[in-house]
Amino acid sequence: MKLLLAFIVGVICIGAADPAVAQITPTEIAPEGALSARVIQLFLLATVLSLAPGIAMMVTCLPFMVIVFSILRQAIGLQQSPPNMLIMSLALFLTYFVMEPVFTEAWIAGIQPLMDGDITQNQAFERVLAPFREFMEGRVSPVAIESLSEAVARTSEDGQTPISILVPAFMLSEIQHAFQIGFVIFLPFLIIDLIVASVLMAMGMMMVPPAIVSLPFKLAFFVLANGWVEISSAVVKGYGA
Repeated sequence: MKLLLAFIVGVICIGAADPAVAQITPTEIAPEGALSARVIQLFLLATVLSLAPGIAMMVTCLPFMVIVFSILRQAIGLQQSPPNMLIMSLALFLTYFVMEPVFTEAWIAGIQPLMDGDITQNQAFERVLAPFREFMEGRVSPVAIESLSEAVARTSEDGQTPISILVPAFMLSEIQHAFQIGFVIFLPFLIIDLIVASVLMAMGMMMVPPAIVSLPFKLAFFVLANGWVEISSAVVKGYGA
């Protein structure tokens, strides 16, 4: 539960990503406007929480996992098995496995001291954001950052990449990596399809759809190779987990 709370708070901080919002404190608001400010803060909190699934797709490895498993299902030739809910559940648990050190660091560095009253909200914001920033910077493509930076001509005063550029660059990099891995996964199944199609054509069975004949062979190949375990462990090892 602590790790989940750290992730939620981290999502809120990254979703806000605006120092002006993080710097709002009750002491900076006139007493007569305290209630209105609190209502606005609660409204912003509810809005960010409603966007939490989308934000989780932005700052974690979840898009990479989902795309790889979706391409794998297409390569095998199965349309509805495993179902989308099962693929998403598997991707979520693997994402949690990969991101657990980030969640733990965000909790220890930012959330716990804030709850103990040892640091301010501004300090907690920076400390919670730091592990997610480090994770994204370790996976992002320099080409994506450079392209987006040239497109918006925006820089950060502290020398770091702005969150408004880092997050989309990270997402584009994850999608690019997922398609690269998906291409490698697709090749063995494509070879099986080509072999089956050639055999059927040589036998004169041109009216038989090759996909129907090759499906059992692809399933047998994938099961014998222990494909789900091997691919899952490979994508997790790619993050150094």
